[in-house]
Amino acid sequence: MFKKILVVLATVSLLLLNLSDSNAQIPDAPDGEVAGISVNYTEAKVGELRLPDVLTTFDGKQVTDAAAWKAVRRPEILKYIESEYFGRIPDLAPKVTWEVVSTDPNALDGKAVEKKLAGHMGSPDGPAIDVTLYTPVGVEEPVPVLAHLTFDFSRMRRPQATPQETPADAPPRPGSPAHLISHGYGYARINYSSIETDASGQPNVNIARKLALASGQENPAPDEWGSIAAWAWGISRLVDYFETDSAVDAKRVAITGTSRLGKTVTWAGANDQRIALVIACCGGEGGAALARRNYGETIAHLVAPARYPYQFAGNYQKYGPDPSASAVDTHCLVALMAPRPILLSTGKTDSWSDPHGEFLAAKAATPAFELLGKKGVENAEYNEVGTMVGNELSYLMVDGGHGSSDWDLWLQFMDKYLKPNTP
Repeated sequence: MFKKILVVLATVSLLLLNLSDSNAQIPDAPDGEVAGISVNYTEAKVGELRLPDVLTTFDGKQVTDAAAWKAVRRPEILKYIESEYFGRIPDLAPKVTWEVVSTDPNALDGKAVEKKLAGHMGSPDGPAIDVTLYTPVGVEEPVPVLAHLTFDFSRMRRPQATPQETPADAPPRPGSPAHLISHGYGYARINYSSIETDASGQPNVNIARKLALASGQENPAPDEWGSIAAWAWGISRLVDYFETDSAVDAKRVAITGTSRLGKTVTWAGANDQRIALVIACCGGEGGAALARRNYGETIAHLVAPARYPYQFAGNYQKYGPDPSASAVDTHCLVALMAPRPILLSTGKTDSWSDPHGEFLAAKAATPAFELLGKKGVENAEYNEVGTMVGNELSYLMVDGGHGSSDWDLWLQFMDKYLKPNTP
């Protein structure tokens, strides 16, 4: 099927962008090399960029209404990205059984209920998805929740500050459980490596992906899940749990993650329409940054043997030599969130992740949001670092590097769409 799509691609309407002088925020830098592959940091070398039109089907038909998007265009984009980029969930993917391991009704100085959750994979005593959930105390109605896919919990722990360093009335650290609780949200922290391991240059078929192997199978098939798809699958299994917890409003679940986990939450939101909102931080290549832009990290860098091929479907490797051989680009991935809100948050000095490429993806995905009665990024260019632009589809460039965040603006985005009636 997809070989046929590649042949037909030449007839599909293309969006032409001239990017030689459109990026004033990020200065050029000397070219580099990663994994023996050159890295371009000069905007003028990018040249013309031809993108598949997000509203033109693989057989060349224009999508002009929401019904055609939902029945034809969205499903074909989803299936293509699933098979060719991240990988489909195998039929033998393990069933997840959730257990509330412990409950602390007086967490965070009495402001929250803390639940330690274990999502056992495959059997009640199988390996578990490791989650800590906080919900505010004294709230009668279910609350919206931010599910934060994080790196290993051990790396998140910080030394306890002395009272002199942190007065009792000091505001909570931005992005901490206490910070989200103070804004009326629940907060769930997911340890991503409890779902599947993450070691460069290794197969990483050790937890969820191992449990899904058929008899005699050693690795997933070329169209089956890489680690990113497995981590995204884990997020969806947590949403399953949220639907059973009376403290959580499962219709107002937001998700966030950074770097490879920014890629993950973008794919999770595209796949699972129960997810109400996504904040993807510095996802870069393989996330929202346009693959056809030869700037910073490329698909070839991602799939280099010593780096991260395991994060994607085996099929993804064939696009390393020529990303334009794909029938889609990442603006199509972003468009799969429509009409639900998504914020692409980047860092000004994170050239490796091509923050400008994410802005251009947002602009190219905007027609899908408009078709569904929403708005995207209407700005011709991004002119002011630290400013969030857009609507249901928004873009932000923080004055910082890889992993930089702006929780004030992130919460502003969440409040606008998850708590629209709150003063």
